[in-house]
Amino acid sequence: MSRVLIIGASGGIGSALADGFAARGAEVELLSRSVDGFDVTDAGSVAMHLTGRGPYERVVVATGALEIAGAAPEKTIRGIDPVAMADQFALNAIGPALVLSHAHDLLPRDRPAVLAVLSARVGSIGDNRIGGWISYRSAKAAVNQIVHTSAIELARSHGQAAVVALHPGTVATAFTEKYLGRHPAVSPQEAADNLISVMEGLSAAQTGQFFDYSGATVPW
Repeated sequence: MSRVLIIGASGGIGSALADGFAARGAEVELLSRSVDGFDVTDAGSVAMHLTGRGPYERVVVATGALEIAGAAPEKTIRGIDPVAMADQFALNAIGPALVLSHAHDLLPRDRPAVLAVLSARVGSIGDNRIGGWISYRSAKAAVNQIVHTSAIELARSHGQAAVVALHPGTVATAFTEKYLGRHPAVSPQEAADNLISVMEGLSAAQTGQFFDYSGATVPW
């Protein structure tokens, strides 16, 4: 039976991932701010909750937010607020980086494993054709770089691990409800099933890459 750690397990996608892995017979451990006091933006909190854990065959970082402290995504660069931008980087980039700083202990060295960080297609520089959402886009682009760099380093000691960024698609959760508009959205359960299927198909040869919910590569 595989062991799974879901970080951000109280969110819509995180909780659906936990249910999906459990339904497949995995032993699932959960961490969240609301239940466990796990603050992904605080190095002390991350260390306290992750030290001594593992190893896990699957680790998923499902933390993140589009809107923080009431600050909506900017429509243009003219709307930049330095505090709101710093908040985006703290939660969506620095937080996953702090988790990845413990990946050497969270992942096994002697068998295949996957560590996935939920990113977003809007963090793709190559796919950006409409502008807007500067802070959120930039934070997600930053976490993509963090994942890619961490994957290179971890490959030296964890040769069977895949460390990847995953785009879950547009998911109907509290996270996105104000911004769905005409965009088609899937349920958290469907998104979780898609992501689990992608993770099941990954190997160490694909470490450091960025995939969407169908397994297709997303451009940097």
